[in-house]
Amino acid sequence: MRDKSCVRSPISAIATVENDTSNDSILAPQNALHAAAPQDRFRRTKLPSRRRRDTIARRHLPGEAQTVSTTYDVIVIGSGHNGLVCGAYLAKSGLKTLVLERREIVGGAAVTEEFTPGFRASRFSYVMSLLHPRVIRDLELDSFGLEVLPANDLFCPLGGDDYIVFSDDMRKTQAEFARFSRHDAEIYPQFARYLEESAAVVRQLLFETPVDPVRRSWRDFKKSASLLWRHRRIGDRAYRLVDLLTQSAVDYLSAWFENDTIKSVLAYYASIGTFAGPRSPGTAYVIMHHLMGEHQGAGGWGFVRGGMGAITAAIARSGARFGMEIVTQAPVAEVLVSAGRATGVRTADGREFRARAVASNAAATTLFRRLVAPEHLPAELLREIDTFRTFSTAFKMNVAAHQPPRYRAFDAARQGFRYPTYVHIAPGIDYLERAYDDAKYGWYSRQPFVTPVVPTIVDDSLAPAGKHVINIFGGHAPYKLKDGASWADEKRNLTKAVLDVIDEMAPGFSGQVIEAETLVAPDLEAIVGLPQGHIFHGELSADQLFWQRPAPHWADYRTPITGLYQCGSSTHPGGGVSGIPGHNAAREIAKDWKRLQAPRAL
Repeated sequence: MRDKSCVRSPISAIATVENDTSNDSILAPQNALHAAAPQDRFRRTKLPSRRRRDTIARRHLPGEAQTVSTTYDVIVIGSGHNGLVCGAYLAKSGLKTLVLERREIVGGAAVTEEFTPGFRASRFSYVMSLLHPRVIRDLELDSFGLEVLPANDLFCPLGGDDYIVFSDDMRKTQAEFARFSRHDAEIYPQFARYLEESAAVVRQLLFETPVDPVRRSWRDFKKSASLLWRHRRIGDRAYRLVDLLTQSAVDYLSAWFENDTIKSVLAYYASIGTFAGPRSPGTAYVIMHHLMGEHQGAGGWGFVRGGMGAITAAIARSGARFGMEIVTQAPVAEVLVSAGRATGVRTADGREFRARAVASNAAATTLFRRLVAPEHLPAELLREIDTFRTFSTAFKMNVAAHQPPRYRAFDAARQGFRYPTYVHIAPGIDYLERAYDDAKYGWYSRQPFVTPVVPTIVDDSLAPAGKHVINIFGGHAPYKLKDGASWADEKRNLTKAVLDVIDEMAPGFSGQVIEAETLVAPDLEAIVGLPQGHIFHGELSADQLFWQRPAPHWADYRTPITGLYQCGSSTHPGGGVSGIPGHNAAREIAKDWKRLQAPRAL
């Protein structure tokens, strides 16, 4: 697939035109999963025929009879993308693996569902940007239906006929910037290079297992020393990471740019999925988190044919090839523990499944406060989990429409593409900050920032002929409203506020709407288990990253209970459809497997 097959981040032009690959091997992970388990477990396996693969996959996907045993090597709680990735790697290693899903469909927040007759949407997660190439390659997802589709340059209407476009064409982006600031246009290549080099530092840590730097055991000291030695060539670039983790998006960007419009387009990323504004300390890192995807090169973004559910379906089929089993409509009610060791799970309907290891893709708050009895956990861990910040202000709308938004400022001939499939609406830093201010005091934004994307421009499988699906992500809409107000009463008003914002840039769009589904934080929690609706399972702040995610001393995917692991977005490196937490957790289980096979105490 060519580079133009996905929308790229503003930094990606540098990665394409001037990418310095000399750093690629500096910090290559030394503890890759393939080295962590017996070698034959991870060899490249010849695929069965397509007919045979489809038969295997169908046997483990929802909608058909499921026949399973009750004893396994590993049980995975939750079929979100990380749970499936973890299960698929473990099945590939030769372990008998079962994935239990509480809903009737597989995929967690990466699903494609019909939300009104004839219209299907990526109901929660809506674009592909962070799914790691290693996961795609190792699980051979391209062989199981994963197909990434084109999206155009990022288009940002500013009101009236004004706009700004970010492109993977460096000269085009500089020309756009020059309309607002000659200084910013000239310095942009230097900034893009700086940001990409900073992202490279972060990427080199993605596959690391967080160490515990304060434990006094010789084993932990060796792990910490090994981490520092492997990454010794980072050098002065470490200071850049400190800036990202501590500075606000506005402070970070103001060191480079002078124009508010240019700064606001990048600062927009700092508000996605977070309960923060662009002037909040630490939001500079959130920009980085959203821009460090490596699909189609640094910062690549794109749609998936068939919606985001096609990603999790491909992972499920890949795992099924190795014998991974999935049971849907099987909500786990309890992790079974005996003598300090996980022995299996019990579902809400009373079924018990036994295993030598259990991996939880559920949020850390769910695992430690609902699935494990408190007497099995140290009080210190429970205190940390209780203060892990998950309060969400994100919302998602799925819209069926006769026509997509027709932006007043867009001109196909001038822009060089026929329609802006990927759009940010937040004209200015103050606009973003005011949206946050409303939520800070317990109310939804009167003028929310919104991201309307239209996958049906490139994928006609999601809607009837001539009709469209518009996915709209935005903020802010607090999990809990002030003064006892109810989302049952206010959701209609939020929907109107969102459509009003789009109408201002694309007059008449609301008149094209056939049906709209609005999902606020309590919906995201109730439907797919996101804690307080938080799309990352918790804030991406300095105190909730790496060796403190989700809690000090328990950030290495393990838990105080032998054989119980975490594999979801509550762990390093955090949220987004990357698959990395699932990969890393599977690697740690594989490392521990010899110990886990030891006979249980009688």
